[in-house]
Amino acid sequence: MRIAIVGAGVIGVTTAWELTLDGHQVDVFERRNAAAEESSFANAGVVAPGYVTPWAAPGMAGKVLRSLLSKHGAVKLRWPLTGSDVKWMARWRRACTLETYLRNRARMQRLAFYSRQRLHHIAAERELVYDTSQGYMVLLRGKAEARLVQAGLDVLRAAGTRFREIDADEARRIEPALNTATDLAGAIHLPDDEVSNCRQFVMLLKREAELLGAQFHFGCDIAPLDRARPRSLTLAGGSPAIDYDAIVVCAGLGSAALLRPVGLSIPVAPVYGHSISAAVGEAELAPVSAVMDERFKVAISRLGMRLRVAGGAELGGTPGEAHPEAVKTLFKVLHDWFPGAARMQTGVQVWKGARPMLPDGPPLLGASGVPGIWLNLGHGSSGWALSCGSARVLADLISGQDPGIDLEGLGVDRLRED
Repeated sequence: MRIAIVGAGVIGVTTAWELTLDGHQVDVFERRNAAAEESSFANAGVVAPGYVTPWAAPGMAGKVLRSLLSKHGAVKLRWPLTGSDVKWMARWRRACTLETYLRNRARMQRLAFYSRQRLHHIAAERELVYDTSQGYMVLLRGKAEARLVQAGLDVLRAAGTRFREIDADEARRIEPALNTATDLAGAIHLPDDEVSNCRQFVMLLKREAELLGAQFHFGCDIAPLDRARPRSLTLAGGSPAIDYDAIVVCAGLGSAALLRPVGLSIPVAPVYGHSISAAVGEAELAPVSAVMDERFKVAISRLGMRLRVAGGAELGGTPGEAHPEAVKTLFKVLHDWFPGAARMQTGVQVWKGARPMLPDGPPLLGASGVPGIWLNLGHGSSGWALSCGSARVLADLISGQDPGIDLEGLGVDRLRED
């Protein structure tokens, strides 16, 4: 089949790889001038399937309200806030029931565990070498965090995730550089989880896909699909239409505008996160792998000889404009746990990225209901953790093969449940 993919982030590139591997003729169109320039560019890089859960959860509305009132709160509303943002929040609030949460959590975690398996298979088979570190640890500053995390541990047990509850001394044996001046009540250690450089992986896999025949076209802003010719693509600035046997929409936030003319209303919203990246200054002062501060919801990741500190969730605000207070929180958490680990004098990269998130959590994966149009979008903050599995599933569906995992609730029909 001749297949077009719109979007060249981690979702689009993994999809291109799987479809090209299956023998399809694949063209990838990306509005930016390179792959992985948006949500995939400088994310935390954590691959922890047991921690892949919906943002819409029981009690989250109260947690969000408390966070809004806290100087270093993990969740913030920024102005301007659009009508679409308000509608999205209303749908999110309706999804915060226990029944909906449990259903969506199971959907996401099935896909996440499969995706990690697929990631390891691709990396081993293609001998891809990129920055990666084994292990993930959740740091608990005090008794409050130790108490609140218990519900999450039940989730990990149900998912079959291997973890240990450890005291502060054991945590510091695993991560010797942890600052002894910062209170630490204990930690959750997940030895099978990992942190990896998402963008490095994307660039390597893009090259592998090109070697098999995939064609990547950058600087191509694709026009919304045409109801009369839904399997044709044209540039937004005008160009002759190109017909395909199938089109896969992996365009993140741009997906909603692309699909609206063919009758699909996709409630995807940008939930922004921030990160700072800097060179490791003193290796013995840096983390071995990745830790996450449970109180501030900030991850500190070791990616080769660089550190990345990422976190926060913001709705509204100005795209591309990093918020000073959010960045201050990242610096605070880094200094609390690993003072002196990074070179802060020069070369510090500050990034703000939009995570294309659906109100209830899981992505949309599979047939759109419009013949020839397929969806792989809305992965939110879990795009890296879900990407390889999502791509393999979609390739199997297009080829008429059984993906081998339960896809209940991941299709477009889920939107009609709301």
